[in-house]
Amino acid sequence: MTAPRVGEMEITILGCGSSSGTPAIGCQCATCSSTDPRNHRTRCSAYIRCGEHGLLIDTGPDLRQQALREGVRQVDAVLYTHPHADHLNGIDDLRAFCYVKQGAVVLYGNAFTMDNITSRFGYALQPPSKVWDKPVLLPEVVDGPFEHDGLSITPIPLQHGSWPCLGWRIGNAAWLTDLSHIPDESLALLQGLDVLFLDCLNMDGYPSHLGFHQSLEWAARIGARRTVLIHMIHRLEYHALSALCPPGVEVGYDGLRVCIPSTGAV
Repeated sequence: MTAPRVGEMEITILGCGSSSGTPAIGCQCATCSSTDPRNHRTRCSAYIRCGEHGLLIDTGPDLRQQALREGVRQVDAVLYTHPHADHLNGIDDLRAFCYVKQGAVVLYGNAFTMDNITSRFGYALQPPSKVWDKPVLLPEVVDGPFEHDGLSITPIPLQHGSWPCLGWRIGNAAWLTDLSHIPDESLALLQGLDVLFLDCLNMDGYPSHLGFHQSLEWAARIGARRTVLIHMIHRLEYHALSALCPPGVEVGYDGLRVCIPSTGAV
């Protein structure tokens, strides 16, 4: 992966699929049978390069495959949205990044997610051994804007069914996956976006996710210059869904890279 130009942030969609991925096991639908790589979706995650920083959003079970595919070699921190398996269970693959840098990776998330990680992956929260045979992770609970080595980051509280989930805003870009509702106070944190990556599970609504028409409604309310749909189930075929999108809204795909200059222009 080549570094973004000076003053530029680059966001790569590592995966824009739902928990089953696409193709889904045992399915022969048009999307799962497609040879178009934009219909091949790994579990939802993103990689952000900004200056000397390399950050992940979530560590799904496809992390190793995604990192090799996109040439990701550096991870300094992970921004976690929530602890569902398709967003967390690739956490062991952080071991490789710890080994490469010979240092720890910081984890950021709400208390709900950090408590889950601490109880399930306590072995990864220990000091390093001489051979770096385990991940070495430093969990930090955040409940408001903070800085990571001078990089300003804002967590966006969201509702994911009954679970408290986080979206993330860095500069004029925001990543909102796995949500059913955006509280008013969070909506206020999403003004002036150049790029919005937004949950769109299915055509129809779902108890813990946005359906396509709900995604369009939230996209209109947020008013980003560019909205990219993510976290899609295999029933959403890339070209068919693209034909339904209004101007300013597009269908994401694995490997899509979006560059945002520090001036805020897309």
